[in-house]
Amino acid sequence: MRHKVSGRGLGRTSSHRRALYRNLVTDLLDYEKITTTEAKAKEVRGLVERMITLGKEGGLSSRRQALAFIFDKKVVNKVFDDLAPRFAERQGGYTRMAKLECRLGDGAAMVRLELVK
Repeated sequence: MRHKVSGRGLGRTSSHRRALYRNLVTDLLDYEKITTTEAKAKEVRGLVERMITLGKEGGLSSRRQALAFIFDKKVVNKVFDDLAPRFAERQGGYTRMAKLECRLGDGAAMVRLELVK
């Protein structure tokens, strides 16, 4: 039974999964859209929203928390300087998921995860 088990394992160890999430978040914030599986997108969605919320807070502590999670310092600067003002009046819901065709190799459900304009 899966009582009180949250999140998706994705067939990876916890450190591998954390590194995967960090890479996906960094890429989404950098390129503003990525194509990935539905399960990965659903897991990453909340992390991206949290990073943008940190950017909206704008303090030094928030910047350090974002730097601890996002790999690239340029992406953190983009979040705090470009994305936070763009979403200043928005109360969440910064991402959108659009379903695509299934992947040919294994039939996995694919989605395009992108930031709302």
